Amino acid sequence: MKLKYALIFLGQLFILWLLNEIGMKLAAWLDIPIPGNVIGMILLFILLLTGVIKLEWINEASSFLLKHLVFFFLPITVGIMTLGPIFLNYGIPLAFVLFGSAAFGIILTGAVSQLLASRRKVAKERGIRDHNI
Repeated sequence: MKLKYALIFLGQLFILWLLNEIGMKLAAWLDIPIPGNVIGMILLFILLLTGVIKLEWINEASSFLLKHLVFFFLPITVGIMTLGPIFLNYGIPLAFVLFGSAAFGIILTGAVSQLLASRRKVAKERGIRDHNI
């Protein structure tokens, strides 16, 4: 039973890896300023949305990766620790940029959510189905 689970898990990891590699190759081939892994994620999203890839086909591997996502940030954090002089010289401007961009993202997300919620409410009052919004 464990062997079967391991093979399924490896197959799901292979699907995710393959989409990542396709994204990397597309980014290099098209010579666009979007990272290949982002293109791979967009490709995965489109394939999930269209039903070409079923969620069950990648569920175990993606859940595992998401559960252990924090470990992928450890090398970055350790690398940042070596940049102490930069943070001493540019710490305040960096903090303003980080907090400003975070605030902008939060405000934009809230505004879009409120817009969509109000459109859904109006559509519901008119008897229009959700997928037409």
